[in-house]
Amino acid sequence: MTRFGIEEEFLLVDAATGLPAVPGESEIEALCGIEGGGSRTHQELLTCQVESASPVLEDAEQALASLRGYRRALEPGAVALGFRGLGIGAAPLAPEWPAPATNTPRYRGIEALAAGIVGDQYVSGLHVHVEVPDREAGVRALNSLRPWIPLLVAIGGNSPLWRGRDTGFASWRTIHYRRWSVQGIPPLFAGADDYDTRLERMLATDTVLDTGYLAWTARLSSRYPTVEVRAADTQLEARDAVLIALMVRALVRAELEDPAVPDPGAAGPELLDVALWQAAQAGLDGRLLDPRDGASRPAGDVLAALLRRIGPFLRIHGDTEFVDSGLRRLEREGAGARRQRDVLASGGVSGLIAYAAAALPR
Repeated sequence: MTRFGIEEEFLLVDAATGLPAVPGESEIEALCGIEGGGSRTHQELLTCQVESASPVLEDAEQALASLRGYRRALEPGAVALGFRGLGIGAAPLAPEWPAPATNTPRYRGIEALAAGIVGDQYVSGLHVHVEVPDREAGVRALNSLRPWIPLLVAIGGNSPLWRGRDTGFASWRTIHYRRWSVQGIPPLFAGADDYDTRLERMLATDTVLDTGYLAWTARLSSRYPTVEVRAADTQLEARDAVLIALMVRALVRAELEDPAVPDPGAAGPELLDVALWQAAQAGLDGRLLDPRDGASRPAGDVLAALLRRIGPFLRIHGDTEFVDSGLRRLEREGAGARRQRDVLASGGVSGLIAYAAAALPR
């Protein structure tokens, strides 16, 4: 059984205004005391964000219980402080003035380096860790994952709004991240030594503070023996986060046990960069570049190709039914971006915030 873990970042908004919360020291202390599902609250880059990190997970049932356990603790804890917690990839409303960063040496260092980016980094992501035997295996998995990352962005697109308006993108968070010095789909590596050498060179510059500063959509974890896939936005509901995590786990295992032979023409860095942008814009409701040959096809066709690739490994883990039912639900109801737009059309921004807050513990 391949083990995995899930990190979720959540946005806190003021219950009265819907704007990102500005918690004081006592409120931050209270937020950091929230625990549930084997997770506890961690501070994030901005004071209006919190993060949870699951324990090591083995199956879908355990993952769903863990994520719901934390979310169901966060919801009343935030309400008690006059906030609402949202599982949403970008703040629907945001002020024009800079957001306060969390007062730690590391976050102050990031703010000093990139104040204009940090000041409106009102975006939240879903990070999936999948256990690998060693760093060489991790790099092999990273290399093979690269062509499928745009599809993961499309599935996880849950940030269509920015400052009260529809951006035209399913994942505005993905576009937002393109401003950082290290971002996008990681390069192709020759092996673990090549990965480490390139990392050392970046860390020796003046613009990469530490390994956590790497905003690649997938990377090797610096703390755990895992590949960390950071392609998806934070999800409205826990079951959607688990769906994505199970698909990522199956994909990593597929690439370790049955490596695909990459087609350099189909998966060149320039084409993958285009594919990432297109996936952020279209989500699952448009066309995507097929990683097998670089052709433009309906998102459903590309998703079907991924399912053929990972199907045997979903079965190994007992995840087939959960993933199939989850994808049918996305087809019926839409991924997060479509659901947000539907609610916005009927209830405006205030209705959307209420909808996302109610979805948090589900």
